[in-house]
Amino acid sequence: MAKVELKGISKTFGTAVVLKEFNLAIEEGEFFCLVGPSGCGKSTILNLIAGLEAPTFGHILFDGKEVGRLGPRPRDVAMVFQSYALYPHKSVYENIAFPLRIRGMDRGEIRTQVEKITSLLGLSDLLQRMPKQLSGGQQQRVALGRALVRQPKVFLMDEPLSNLDAQLRTQMRLEIKKLHKAFPVTTVYVTHDQEEAMSLSDRMAVLRLGQIQQVGTPMEVYRRPANLFVARFIGKPTINILESDQIPKNILNGPLPEGKAWVGIRPEHVKLGKGSGGVRARIEVVEPMGSEAWIEVALGDLRLMAKHSGNDSWKVGTSVQVSWEPEDPLFFSLESETLVMRH
Repeated sequence: MAKVELKGISKTFGTAVVLKEFNLAIEEGEFFCLVGPSGCGKSTILNLIAGLEAPTFGHILFDGKEVGRLGPRPRDVAMVFQSYALYPHKSVYENIAFPLRIRGMDRGEIRTQVEKITSLLGLSDLLQRMPKQLSGGQQQRVALGRALVRQPKVFLMDEPLSNLDAQLRTQMRLEIKKLHKAFPVTTVYVTHDQEEAMSLSDRMAVLRLGQIQQVGTPMEVYRRPANLFVARFIGKPTINILESDQIPKNILNGPLPEGKAWVGIRPEHVKLGKGSGGVRARIEVVEPMGSEAWIEVALGDLRLMAKHSGNDSWKVGTSVQVSWEPEDPLFFSLESETLVMRH
């Protein structure tokens, strides 16, 4: 395991500046997610850590030692890509054993290591199969096993679940969490899926246009987003963002920042009732999601999204009372869009 530090990293491709004076520290044994929309620079950062790209300026350190000009092999990193990249002519066993063979490890020790990791990955009964005989989820588990069997200093994953269907992605997230518990290697995981980042990471960095918007634990980022971009990017359904002077005063109670501000209300904090408390609104859209429902309500020209239990009492066109607790809103500067207050 290694502590990974990026100090003052800049990366350009021709005239395009992808990263500028980028700084990040990932602790030894940490599961760290880089999350953001396409084009934010997260895969470039992963390639720089791996040694597949060299920084234009700046330093990459493993345990305090400069590795920025070294190739992948001397850094002792392992990487899993979006594509499984398995050897089609080798069995599951041979695919996973291959990194150990090229290191010259004893045959008996190779078998011990392969059997240990394939047992954890649920591949013990598939060792003699070829990649074409495996499902997508099985192939991805083989790719994970091949990377982890080396016991690298740093384990890198670049959107490894994006080719899987929704059910398999959920299953593989659980598998990856179990793997990291069994093999607590420093792990850097790239994804555009905020649900993956929230469920997997010890800490995460939200990126935008090559810049870090916020670093923190999943709940720190969710509960105290640094700015409007983070607030909108993290959370499902998306947070409600309104101008403070648009909101009825009998809802927007409690202490307020001076002047106008952006107000953020998470959908799960929007209460819908049939009584007299709150402000009257009309249900416009109901999206059943199984155990919960996403409900859009109209307060005159305003639209709010609420998230509630998925029962049959929510009907389009009916009236409800909308309210929230005074401690629920997030307030952001109208100019800088940074968080200025959370009760």
